[in-house]
Amino acid sequence: MSIPHVGEAIPPDLAAGMTAEARTVPDTDWYLDRLYDFAGALGVTILKARYSRYVIDLNRDPEGKPLYTGASNTELVPTSSFDDAPLYDAGAVPDAAEIARRRDAFWTPYHDTLAATLAGLRQCFGTVVLFDCHSIRSRVPRFFDGRLPDSNVGTGGGTSCDPELAARLTAALGADERYSLAVDGCFKGGYITRHHRRPAENVHAFQLELSQATYSDEGPPCVFRDALADQVRPVLRQMLVTARDWAADRSV
Repeated sequence: MSIPHVGEAIPPDLAAGMTAEARTVPDTDWYLDRLYDFAGALGVTILKARYSRYVIDLNRDPEGKPLYTGASNTELVPTSSFDDAPLYDAGAVPDAAEIARRRDAFWTPYHDTLAATLAGLRQCFGTVVLFDCHSIRSRVPRFFDGRLPDSNVGTGGGTSCDPELAARLTAALGADERYSLAVDGCFKGGYITRHHRRPAENVHAFQLELSQATYSDEGPPCVFRDALADQVRPVLRQMLVTARDWAADRSV
């Protein structure tokens, strides 16, 4: 389980050049480690970011290639928020050298750790499923029209995991009719899902972009709501159990 956008930390020297709004890190995937507090008890290995996506976006191509061609994209080192507000004061936007420094200091260690973890789990169990875990506000006009479905599964258009696994995950997430569901819609999976997938080598990956309205008052600020979280957790738990059991069956 990779949670690349839950981090909130910004080193002081970087924060000094950011706007006051940017320092509140409004585009964080808020509280996902709290929402999925049951995951460890299921035997899930968890890797989560400490630093904010404003420092560097761990779910973007290291060479800066856009995630979705022809759409509005935030960069490897973002310069604007989801609301198109500037993140840096005038003259403080990171240059190519600073982007490369951050890539080496923050991006590469996360991906090296993720790759090594996947390799170790595959060696131990034969089959491994990578769940790339995300959330976002239910309304972000920059990226999509209207209100986002509650659960948004991304499989890279069917390329990042076995079709049977994708079907089982879809069934698990769609079992509770209170929550709407989209598969490979406006969120098809980011760099992590696409880069670390190896279905032919028994490394399967999928992304879930969960609407923050399912577990919070979105704000700003985003406020965690236990009553909402308790309703959606059984669906998320069943999703993880489904992935775990599917992998275990293939590893026998």
